[in-house]
Amino acid sequence: MHDGALQHDSLLSALPQAAVLVDLRADRIEEINRAAARLLSVDPADPPAFSRLVGRAMPDFLVFLQEIEHRSEAWTRTVRMTDAKGAALQLELRARLVSDRPGLLMLVLLDLSELARRAEIAEASALQRAGLGEWKRAQTFFAELERGNQLILNAAGEGIYGVNAQGQATFVNRAAQEMLGWTSEDLMGENIHSKIHHHHLSGDVYPAHDCPIYRSFRFEQVHRIEDEVFWRKDGKPIRVEYVSTPIYDQKVLVGAVVIFRDITERKENERKLREALDEVAALRDRLEQENAYLQETITSERAHHDIVGTSPIIRQLVRKIELVAETDATVLITGETGTGKALVATAIHKDSARRKRPLIHFKCGSIAPDAVEAELFGQMRGAFVGALRDRPGRLELAHGGTLFLDDVEELAPEVQGRLLQTLTDGAVTRLGDTRARSLDLRVIAATTTDPERAVAQGRLREDLLLHLSVFPIPCRPLRERREDIPALAAHLLDIACRRLNRPLPVITEGTMRAMVEYDWPGNVRELRNVVERGAIVSRGGKLVIELGSEATRAQPAEGFRPEAEMQQLIRDNLLACLHETGGRVSGPAGAAELLGLPATTVYSRMRKFGIDRTAVAS
Repeated sequence: MHDGALQHDSLLSALPQAAVLVDLRADRIEEINRAAARLLSVDPADPPAFSRLVGRAMPDFLVFLQEIEHRSEAWTRTVRMTDAKGAALQLELRARLVSDRPGLLMLVLLDLSELARRAEIAEASALQRAGLGEWKRAQTFFAELERGNQLILNAAGEGIYGVNAQGQATFVNRAAQEMLGWTSEDLMGENIHSKIHHHHLSGDVYPAHDCPIYRSFRFEQVHRIEDEVFWRKDGKPIRVEYVSTPIYDQKVLVGAVVIFRDITERKENERKLREALDEVAALRDRLEQENAYLQETITSERAHHDIVGTSPIIRQLVRKIELVAETDATVLITGETGTGKALVATAIHKDSARRKRPLIHFKCGSIAPDAVEAELFGQMRGAFVGALRDRPGRLELAHGGTLFLDDVEELAPEVQGRLLQTLTDGAVTRLGDTRARSLDLRVIAATTTDPERAVAQGRLREDLLLHLSVFPIPCRPLRERREDIPALAAHLLDIACRRLNRPLPVITEGTMRAMVEYDWPGNVRELRNVVERGAIVSRGGKLVIELGSEATRAQPAEGFRPEAEMQQLIRDNLLACLHETGGRVSGPAGAAELLGLPATTVYSRMRKFGIDRTAVAS
């Protein structure tokens, strides 16, 4: 403990009042004297976090802190703290910031109930000692005080009015008249509840028999109300907190006195603070989701390389990217698997005005059908079984940026319909929510199948296709631009060697000729895989690839099959399995179980290969 802390500890121990030193930054009770420990039921050796003692009164305490920062010191009776056992306390808080310790608050706690009890004891003792003569002098004093009470009432900064047992106003001080807009003549002798307390803020009628002010003199109770409304003469409400106390005359209950304070501004500040905190929480949640998505994207195995090639096809592709990137037009990218559709989408986004916001990649066929809507549109906690938290979808994450819908034809028709409605309206509604959230995003879609054929097969809604294909960009297969293969192979080899920490081998003329003459059914993706395998197995400084000799390049080398042949084998195997199960996919002895695959994967492959389960079953 440093000298400053010792000094504060010594000061707290010397104070007769309950006092604590609070480290606001760490939410920790730094020091506490014995009086405060007793009052708060706290073990000085192991005090709880200070926020636990503030509890639900945290908004009031934050407003109090703002006053302290503005005035250097302040006091309040509105913060309703509890002790460590959860019992409510009536306290007056006096506080000031410790100048030599940033974030350290000196807090003195006055127990109002104890002060009231002591005042009663002192008053009773004084009366017992005074005798009859002193009592008469006291009567004279209070009689004189009564004559001047109107001056005192009018000097008070809080609104004060009296009401008799019939509910009629007996006096109204100047502050109350100014706050309410009613004059004393307007209210005196009138039923004041019907004048200023007749409705709730919601507009519901406030019956007099439910009014805490009337209950004060009907049931002889003191009522402290922290948030109600009084109505001004001009019909506008003001938010108030008030205390209603019974009035006795010779032990006979004659009415009540009400002391109130206008808290409209404070409540508005609290509302703004809550909204700001909610906005910060929502922004934090969105940023966390964006960060998680971006981390996933960074660590994924997709190649995000620059577009490589000088062929007329590539030059035309680059020109189209340049034309559309500077607009917000929707783009539909078509092409076979591995032709670089994701690379084109990335290039469009990087050249657009939205480049500072993320490009959100949503691969439509990689999500289980029952989870697609939550992933795309977002969810609210409790929207379905397993929805444990509010979470934005990919549409919200792309707000201000670009959404890339890869394999859009893999979405279920009903999801395509909702997606179209969302894009048309420019607003998204999460699952389980009724509030629509505005969207500002650019959409890029991609499909591996011919769009017109996908519409004919019922895999792609025609209205969604019309919305997406504002600016179509085809990605040509590698076999149609063979002149790009040398530069592309060298580029991919350099990237693979750096990533694998392997020496860069030389691509011989014969190897390059074999690569140029090969048809590459898997396109650039297959070329990348072949080059990467070559980087791993090559020895002696020359790149070795597994494409077979020139004479037999049409036939697959031993242990190697082209991508097109592999896809055909997968389709034939799936058809045979479905015939075996009678078209049954899930459940015992279903195709998913026989293949050892998730049912969602089997359904995805059936859509990909255009397999009709009913036709197979028949």
